Amino acid sequence: MTLWHGRFESSMADDLWNLSESYSFDHVLWRHDIFGSTAHVRGLGRAGLLSDDDVRKLEGALNTVAEEFASDTFVKKKTDEDIHTAIERRVTELLGPLGARLHTTRSRNDQVATTLRLFTREALTNIANASLNLCASLVDVGERYADAVLPGYTHTQRAQPVLLSHHVQAHAWALARDVERLFATRQQLNVSPLGAGALAGTSLPIDPSFTAHDMGFDEAFANSLDAVSDRDFVAATLFDIALIGIHCSRLGEELVLWTTSEFNFAALSDAFTSGSSMLPQKKNADVAELARGKTGRLVGNLTSLLVTMKGLPLSYNRDLQEDKEPLFDSVRQILLVLKALAGAYDSLVFHEDVAALAASDPLLSAIDLAEWLVEQGLPFRLAHEHVGELVGRSVREGIDLRTLVTADEQLRDAVSLLDEGVSLQRRRSPGASGPVAAPEQKKRLEARLSALKKSL
Repeated sequence: MTLWHGRFESSMADDLWNLSESYSFDHVLWRHDIFGSTAHVRGLGRAGLLSDDDVRKLEGALNTVAEEFASDTFVKKKTDEDIHTAIERRVTELLGPLGARLHTTRSRNDQVATTLRLFTREALTNIANASLNLCASLVDVGERYADAVLPGYTHTQRAQPVLLSHHVQAHAWALARDVERLFATRQQLNVSPLGAGALAGTSLPIDPSFTAHDMGFDEAFANSLDAVSDRDFVAATLFDIALIGIHCSRLGEELVLWTTSEFNFAALSDAFTSGSSMLPQKKNADVAELARGKTGRLVGNLTSLLVTMKGLPLSYNRDLQEDKEPLFDSVRQILLVLKALAGAYDSLVFHEDVAALAASDPLLSAIDLAEWLVEQGLPFRLAHEHVGELVGRSVREGIDLRTLVTADEQLRDAVSLLDEGVSLQRRRSPGASGPVAAPEQKKRLEARLSALKKSL
């Protein structure tokens, strides 16, 4: 029996049913639907549409259904098209005619919109928490290897020496912005659609503000058409997740490079790597590759929903059923990625000697020579050109840069700038990569992450 059987003389064709049913994936919403239904029952009681005894019995039945789901004893029936229908059907089985009053003033349109907002609100908090845990793992790497140095790269070419702590904190700052976006999306979606009905509200004396605050929403909807058709919050959530995925992909790409024999900057524990079915010597950074690979899926989920939404007239359309699978999938995948990457960084062993050797290339100090000339009064463009000519000779003719600098009249007094570690020490401007600037950066990042953690 469907929720609309009174209007129809025949049942739905099997082929349409197979296309239409959503219980197979939306059953994960059972907690959120029961939570919203319980608030709805209390709202009906407050409006005088249910007696106190009816409210108590309906709440008890909903709790019973919740216990059945929690204990995996809930029995789905063939006629349960979705999780919402299944729960109402079971409540009616438990209470008889009283159960049939559960849907009073409510449409599946505002019910689904409410349930999905409750799910998404919780998911955003869980993703924020997992993101901050990854930040903590990144910060811990920097603290474990406080003096470690590696080349910083632009265009995947060695550019300047940087502290490892500076490098991993850069990723933490990106994730912190992601968490701020998650919080902003959560705040924006925290509006209850319950009471909007199918699209135009109801003639019965309900108070949507009461149920909104009962469910922890900041406010109730202002426009019933918008309330049932709005899926902006799902699109925003999918965007937030996709961007986190992109940042995780960047982390993964670096781990792939760092753990190659060619770089050999780092190694991961056996617990976060895999071997080869054919080659006995292989130790593959699968965790990093999977983090990188999942990003295409996350971007695809966002794209699929945006395409679905782009041509829909007001208000609700069945196309919007396509909002759930991309959302559920993206939430699940990003939580897997964030947790796995945190574990990978917790297990990371950084090869300080190898990375320091790569960072000690005298060519990485070329900017220090140019800046030294600037301090002597030479315009930067002329200083850049002069040092660039020496670097070009060094590379083309195979002459050590130190030899050329020592022989250069303008730069011979600056030859000590090529000594190992000097360039890094000179990176002392606010936010720079050297040890002088590091303590203030650490303080600022700790304050930001602490504030975000408290906001959870």
